[in-house]
Amino acid sequence: MFDRHRRLRKNEAIRSMVRETVLTPDDFIYPIFVVEGENIKREISSLPNNYHFSIDRLHEIIKEVVDAKVKGVILFGIPEHKDEVGSGAYDDNGIIQKAVRKIKELAPELYVITDVCMCEYTSHGHCGIICGNDVDNDKTLKYLAKIAVSHAKAGADMIAPSDMMDGRIDAIREALDENGFKDIPIMSYSAKYCSAFYGPFREAADSAPQFGDRKTYQMDPGNIREAMLEIQSDIEEGADIIMIKPALSYLDVIRWAKDRCDMPIAAYSVSGEYAMVKAAAKAGLIDEKRIALEMLLSIKRAGADMIITYYALDAARWVR
Repeated sequence: MFDRHRRLRKNEAIRSMVRETVLTPDDFIYPIFVVEGENIKREISSLPNNYHFSIDRLHEIIKEVVDAKVKGVILFGIPEHKDEVGSGAYDDNGIIQKAVRKIKELAPELYVITDVCMCEYTSHGHCGIICGNDVDNDKTLKYLAKIAVSHAKAGADMIAPSDMMDGRIDAIREALDENGFKDIPIMSYSAKYCSAFYGPFREAADSAPQFGDRKTYQMDPGNIREAMLEIQSDIEEGADIIMIKPALSYLDVIRWAKDRCDMPIAAYSVSGEYAMVKAAAKAGLIDEKRIALEMLLSIKRAGADMIITYYALDAARWVR
C-alpha cells in the first residue's frame, strides 16, 4: 500500500490546519526613506509605491504602518549635504535623528530601528573613512560608534549596522554601554553580500560609490562558510540579532545560520527582489500578490524570524 499524502490537501480547511509555515504581520519590518526639506512625498522610481518623505509628512506613512499592524520600521536617511567623513550621520540634528524623534512622537509604540552606515552621508559613497583607494576598517569604527550613540540618544529602539567593517559590533556595543544605552539591542548585518540586487536601493538612498566597488568589505556571493565566521564573530562581539542580506538568493545561508546558531535571525528582502516582482507584475506576467507572498514565505521557511521587506504593508494586509 502506498501513502496517501493528498488526504491532508483535500480542501483549504485541512490545508490551513497542517500548514507548517505561516506569515503574520508580526514577521515584517518596513523600510522608510527620509529626506530633508518640506512637504515631500516623492515616489522612488526604482521602487514603485515607496517614497521619500520629509519629516513633516512622516505622519502619513506612519499611520499606514500602524494601521497595517506592522510592529517595526527601519530608517534610511538622505542628508542635504555630504562630506568625506559623513558628519551628517552623527549630527544630533541629522535627518535620521529628527525622524526618530518625530516617529516616537507620532507612534510611541512603533519599534524604530536605525540603519548605521556612512554610504548615504559620505561624498564618496563608501561605507567608511577612505585612506588611499579603500575604506580604512579601524578608522571607521569610531565613526560608526558615534552614529549609533547619536541614534540611541534620539530614541531609536534598535541599532542596525550595515557597513561590514570587522569589529564594529564590539565598538558599537562598547560605545552604547558607556553612554548609558546598555538595553539598546544591535541587529547586525552579519552576512551582507556584495550583491547586484542592491541597485534600486542605491538610487533610493543616493548611496552609490563614486569610485570602485564594495568587494573589499561586503561578502563574496560564492562563500557560505565565511558567512558563518562573520555571524559567529558578531555574536561573540555582542550582537542580539543577526541578519542575512539579500534574502531570496541566499536562502541557503539563512538555513545554515538557523541550524548553527541559537539567535534570532533577520533577512532583508532587498530592493532588487522587490523591483523584479513589480516589473513582472506590471508586464502582466505574474500574479503579484501570490508571488510576493510565496517569496516571503520561502524566506521565513528557510529560517528567518523577521523579514525586512518593501512589501511589508501590503503583505501585512494580505495575510490578516
